[in-house]
Amino acid sequence: MFNTPEARPSHSSAADRRPGWRIIGKVGLLALAGASNTLAFAPYTLWWIPFVSLLLLCVYLQQSTSAKQAAWLGFGYGLGWFGVGISWVHVSIDQFGGLPLIGSIALMALLVAYLALFPALAGYLSQKLRTALPFPLIFAASWVLIEWLRSVMLTGFPWLSLGYSQVDSPLRHWAPLIGEIGISLLMVFAAAALSSILVLRTGREPHLIFTGFALSLLGISPGLAGLKGWHYTEQNVPVLLVQGNIKQDLRWAPEQEWPTMLKYLDLTRPHLSSHQIVIWPEAAVPRLEPLAQDFLENLDKSALYSDTAVITGIIDYRQQTGEAWNNLVVVGKQHAEDNSGHYVYGHSNRFSKHHLLPIGEFVPFESLLRRLAPIFDLPMSSFSRGSYIQPNMLANGYHLLPAICFEIAFPAQIRANMTAETQLLLTVSNDAWFGDSIGPHQHLQIAQMRALEFGKPVIRATNNGITATIAADGKIRQRAPQFTEAIVSDEIPLTTGTTLYSRWGNIPIFSIAGLILVVAGWRRVRS
Repeated sequence: MFNTPEARPSHSSAADRRPGWRIIGKVGLLALAGASNTLAFAPYTLWWIPFVSLLLLCVYLQQSTSAKQAAWLGFGYGLGWFGVGISWVHVSIDQFGGLPLIGSIALMALLVAYLALFPALAGYLSQKLRTALPFPLIFAASWVLIEWLRSVMLTGFPWLSLGYSQVDSPLRHWAPLIGEIGISLLMVFAAAALSSILVLRTGREPHLIFTGFALSLLGISPGLAGLKGWHYTEQNVPVLLVQGNIKQDLRWAPEQEWPTMLKYLDLTRPHLSSHQIVIWPEAAVPRLEPLAQDFLENLDKSALYSDTAVITGIIDYRQQTGEAWNNLVVVGKQHAEDNSGHYVYGHSNRFSKHHLLPIGEFVPFESLLRRLAPIFDLPMSSFSRGSYIQPNMLANGYHLLPAICFEIAFPAQIRANMTAETQLLLTVSNDAWFGDSIGPHQHLQIAQMRALEFGKPVIRATNNGITATIAADGKIRQRAPQFTEAIVSDEIPLTTGTTLYSRWGNIPIFSIAGLILVVAGWRRVRS
């Protein structure tokens, strides 16, 4: 048997005769610990905090006496973790959802409770299987597989996965090898191993070994920089990112279509000829693509004459079928040697968003929910899904792998679309939904992790911030201030080579975790 809890005294105190209150107190304390995780992510970046909060969670889990109790402990941790960490979602629900305050709070509470179910399930599994294998192995394996489940259930919401908090820590050097989820595994394993020494009176020797192993893995992190698998070339690409700062409540107003398009033209025109690629953000052109042909054809010619390419977000709508796509399209030069613009409506040099945002871009149970509240009937909330694998976009001879909005949080999708010719990762977004909150900062941090994992520079254009360029080592090169009309001009150094994570993705981590749980389940059945 593994992980036998510390023996309890035979004569219980008054508090011991009321175990329910003790558990409620622990759940409350874990909610505070989970809430503290928010300080580990951008813009605060106190990356050491999750190690402390995870340690407390693991101590309490090992002291729990049933799987149900462990599930409540994990649920409390999740309530704090997500209740504070994604509080920025309430900005969009409250300001643009058209619900009364009580309704927006209830909807937010429902989302947080749903997300808290995942750490609850990790706690439940770790308690159920704790007698089969050492707790550090069981809990780390349960955690990463449950995090994978969170990234795929109901289209997935992998936000605030703990590995993202390590973008500026020494653990960042693990990203090209095992990715963000691998970093999460290291963090959880280290906390679980140390908690076993603190909790157990007997059987400390194997847990000392586990703790020593975990600390060794953390300690060697800086030395892994030489194993990243890529290096810089001598080629730089001049890129211009344009931030229009259009207010969210004006973006789809018909009378604002031309003023918005002219604003982007005015911000771009003085710099057009000095950059090889120009990026406008998600849905920067607010007119439907079939109705914007004159504008796009003129932009195509202007880009050609300036020897550049412009990539812009735009909505494509097919009246015959009623289908709409959230797209990126390239106008101007497709290849560096082109002597004519290549844009025509429906051309293939485009990208259609695959991971659609629930409620914002598609409505589950649409026929029922759209009648319940304005939030379920927002403008542009019924898109068709693009293919999971699409060709890279080609702009002025450069190959760009695109991701729209929160698609950048799905590394498996990025990896599936990576080719030997991919030179840049491109992500565009409109974070105006979330006001002056921590959401856009967390979004940028996710993009930094993708640069680290794949060893490719990332360019990120947004409507009102945070527009930025990110080097292949995850460091921010240039960024525009939020809530301003701004441009970002940068000569981005390109890279060559392939990271280990690019080759294998999450397969090794999930395979190891799955094997641990299978062995643990088999041993539990046998015993």
